[in-house]
Amino acid sequence: MEELRPDLVLLDLYLPDLFGLDVIPRLRTAGHDCDVMVISAAREADAVRGAVRHGVVDYLLKPFDFEDLRGRLERYAVQRGRLLGAVVRGQADVDRVLAGGAAGPVPPVLPKGMSTETAGLVERTLRETDGTLSATECAGLTGVSRVSARRYLEYFHTVGRADVSLRYGATGRPERRYRFLG
Repeated sequence: MEELRPDLVLLDLYLPDLFGLDVIPRLRTAGHDCDVMVISAAREADAVRGAVRHGVVDYLLKPFDFEDLRGRLERYAVQRGRLLGAVVRGQADVDRVLAGGAAGPVPPVLPKGMSTETAGLVERTLRETDGTLSATECAGLTGVSRVSARRYLEYFHTVGRADVSLRYGATGRPERRYRFLG
């Protein structure tokens, strides 16, 4: 812990020399401000309640599929980015940040060819925009191509995290405008 200073610790509860939840207060006492995700076969309600009381960010029961772990790690990365980039102007901002960390179903894995990092970047840009944003504007703000920006924006619309409206001009196709839903 001293050497690596991890952001996230994957912690089993059945350790050879002590119960895993007893590790968390030791980490805090030693000054480690890391997040903890429990990965354990411990199915007892007291273990789950204890994990929640100790502030674990997630609890995954063994055995599990790699895709389940991957989805949880990706959700954690997005939430951590949301917390690090949070600007709190009022209660709605606090509620939005806390709701992102609420327990619930693991979001679907991103489609092939999409990265968590780019999704986080596009999401942050969309969230921080007052009003709506076009794919071209998003590309200019993020540095990704217009095609990539459009693909990520459409993904957020498909999963219910963005709303789309059309702006009609004098000629050509209407412009698709995206608004973050949270």
